[in-house]
Amino acid sequence: MFGIFKKHKSVDWSAKTFLSPANGKLIPIGKVSDPVFAQKAMGDGFAINPDSNDIYSPVSGKVTLVADTKHGIGISTDDGEEILVHMGIDTVDLNGEPFKVYVSKGDKISAGQKIATMNLDKVESAGKETTIIVVMTNSSDKGMKISLEPVTQIEHSELVAKV
Repeated sequence: MFGIFKKHKSVDWSAKTFLSPANGKLIPIGKVSDPVFAQKAMGDGFAINPDSNDIYSPVSGKVTLVADTKHGIGISTDDGEEILVHMGIDTVDLNGEPFKVYVSKGDKISAGQKIATMNLDKVESAGKETTIIVVMTNSSDKGMKISLEPVTQIEHSELVAKV
């Protein structure tokens, strides 16, 4: 009645959790086609097959890296986790063309904040995969494992994983 009891989407982030960086299908890290990520050589994490161009931060923290080719963004959380948001597979070859990044190194950002766009059509027409990979690059140093929520389709900024 009057919309008072309507559930509103809100960003619910706390340390040791990850929000989805995009709308799409959740993929366990071991199932991505890039063997470096699939074998967790870069750290534990997860991936999303996106169905929209907008990319959001999975955590709150400070931007520590924006790749020259704009395909990767590094974020350090207040708890010292080092997070990499990697847009697409083998997209470094695209020299930044399909990406627009809205953050810079040194920026403080919030979980759920829009950080970039990836033109999915341009990535696919270049013969590349649009999979967005999120890894904690220092997970093995800290002895941490990421566990996924029991979902397949997910909206950006919804809880997707916990440490």
